[in-house]
Amino acid sequence: MKDTKEKSNTIKSVKDYSEKDLQVLYANRRAFFAQKLLENEIGSVVFIDSEEHRDPSIRYFTGHTSDAVLIIFSDSFSVLIPWDEILAKKIASCDKVIPYTRYKNNHIDAVKAVLNMCNTHGCNTKVEMPPYLTYPDYLHFIESLTNYDCRCKENGLHTLVEKLRMQKDEYEISCIMEAARIGDLIIDEIEKQIKSNTIKTETDVALLIEKECRKHGCEGTGFDTLAAGPSRSFAIHAFPNYTDALWPDTGLSILDFGVVVNGYTSDTTVTVAKGPLSEEQEKQLALVEKAYNECLKLYTTEHSIADAAKKAENIFAAEKRKMPHTLGHAIGLEIHEKPRVSSKTDPKMKFLPNMVLTLEPGLYSEELGGVRLENDVLIKENGNQVLTNSRIIRID
Repeated sequence: MKDTKEKSNTIKSVKDYSEKDLQVLYANRRAFFAQKLLENEIGSVVFIDSEEHRDPSIRYFTGHTSDAVLIIFSDSFSVLIPWDEILAKKIASCDKVIPYTRYKNNHIDAVKAVLNMCNTHGCNTKVEMPPYLTYPDYLHFIESLTNYDCRCKENGLHTLVEKLRMQKDEYEISCIMEAARIGDLIIDEIEKQIKSNTIKTETDVALLIEKECRKHGCEGTGFDTLAAGPSRSFAIHAFPNYTDALWPDTGLSILDFGVVVNGYTSDTTVTVAKGPLSEEQEKQLALVEKAYNECLKLYTTEHSIADAAKKAENIFAAEKRKMPHTLGHAIGLEIHEKPRVSSKTDPKMKFLPNMVLTLEPGLYSEELGGVRLENDVLIKENGNQVLTNSRIIRID
């Protein structure tokens, strides 16, 4: 299913995908997954997306955005049980839509009814339940589904979906590329407004991002924007996310944001260095830029993920500094996806073609402030492609 051949610059624009194209795409994903059910002798798999636990698998397989139960059978037949039936009929790709309200918004009753209704579609009565179910909920399923062999495995077919999502298909890459393009436009606008003194506070820049991403047709931001002026940039993730404090101000200011296109998010961090800076602040900036440039060379299929992370750690350790977070992480339907770019990652795990991961070395000091440089990187068969244009912005 996954096309791991090197992508050229001819990747189709996300705007060129027709409704029919997407219907075929989602059907192919479900068919590939159904084959795995057969290989594992599982009749059906249940996914539940709710306020208690968000599961992006439902959007991955159907395009439906949230709040639904999805059951995929081993013959690839699929049933979506959405809370919002009208929305599902407009955007979801599946074989059958049954409103959640028919079962009084009870996911156990819904799953039981659909399994009984579609018992000819599974190869057997083995049903794999989501591993994120609470133990009491799992027991309730067992008590209710007496005619089925309910299983709940930590490393079962739900984990397989996470692995499938590690290597993006062409549509996923096109969505992330569009999010990256829009994010770059926003960064350019931010730099312009900094220099014209239009942006004055953390709130100003955060609200500008919200406005601009909506203007460009994004679903929203990938996470709550983090804007921290010099007095707060020592924090990896500033709390609160942004305030009415000056941004940027003399010293080091951080801005971390992402925008979402068709469910897929970008993730970038800009550091604004407003002079004059101390010698130690300049050294901190140079260290982060050095780590970024050296580690980018290792974001290739020839290297292990752990080696890239160790490279950053060694660069910082040589100057008696330590980065308090991982070097990066995959992005997609979630802002933090597997794999993590960490020295603790399995040393045998290499970067794979069509992974999209952040590269975000950072250093933080209560006295000096924080510096982080983060871009999104597409791994290719030969080398990589930096999708975003985040950078250190210097202001005199």
